[in-house]
Amino acid sequence: MYKKLSVIFLFVIIISTFYYCVNKKPELNINTDQNAEITETEKTEEPVVQTRAEIVIRALKTAYPEKIEKVEFLNDDWALLLRGVWYYYAGGRLLPESELGNSSNYRSMQFYNYPVELPEWVERTDEESRRYSSWTNTGSGGNRSQVQARRSNFFLDSIWQAATQSETERRLINFVFFGKQTRVHQEIQDKLIIIEAKVRVIARTEPEVQTWLNNIGTLESYGWRNIAITDSRSYHAFGLAVDILPKSLGRLQTYWLWTSQYGRDWWNVSYSERYHPPVSVIKTFESYGFVWGGKWQQFDTMHFEYRPEILILAGFTIIGLND
Repeated sequence: MYKKLSVIFLFVIIISTFYYCVNKKPELNINTDQNAEITETEKTEEPVVQTRAEIVIRALKTAYPEKIEKVEFLNDDWALLLRGVWYYYAGGRLLPESELGNSSNYRSMQFYNYPVELPEWVERTDEESRRYSSWTNTGSGGNRSQVQARRSNFFLDSIWQAATQSETERRLINFVFFGKQTRVHQEIQDKLIIIEAKVRVIARTEPEVQTWLNNIGTLESYGWRNIAITDSRSYHAFGLAVDILPKSLGRLQTYWLWTSQYGRDWWNVSYSERYHPPVSVIKTFESYGFVWGGKWQQFDTMHFEYRPEILILAGFTIIGLND
């Protein structure tokens, strides 16, 4: 009797187990499928693309970490906080909120694409030649300021505390650079001291650099003036630019406007016809935040100006930004 009951009990257990396995809902499979679908969705999501406004504003924060307090997306635009005032990207104009309604009165500060290396020179087409010619026409009274809005200086005036000539000149310091007396903004003096020291070290092993040093004729920085034939203040007017000329240019060209005044088509002056400082000198300036005017379309090969944000946008690593 006992044996019979044991067989019946075992049979019931087997039948129950079989029934449970057949009718159990495949919860694990459902969850696995859901996870697979979520993972697949995540894989197909496109990465967030930064706008030009965000890229520029963040480059400015990197360039001036001790001055710019923070950056944020405000009122449908990227902005930075400087000395308690928000400056909006505003199409590259960097305007305070009070001037946003007047944005058409100003042009961009020109956060341009600066080339890492000197671009290959090519002769200009007829169409390009006509366009470049229309920029100047200095002999017939041509003036870019007649067709070009003034650059917005609100950000520059604030960050360098140089809104007026008198305020700017309070920020200047007398300084001997490469043996020449000049005046520069006090906040770039230390960078220029390091640049000179490094260039002199390079000159020990590069005769071309030593020759360049020996032939420096004039060196100028501060001058309260506008960019040639415009209504926009030059970086010289902030004490942030340096022009270095040799004792003699010979027949070489250094500045597009001077070239045009001699009746030449400045846009077709090849590199071999231009005065260039040694590459080592240019790269030393760039490594400390100075762009070189020889890489501009409207070339100015004697000119260096402090714009670390431009170099950061181009992928350069700038030395000493926190100094």
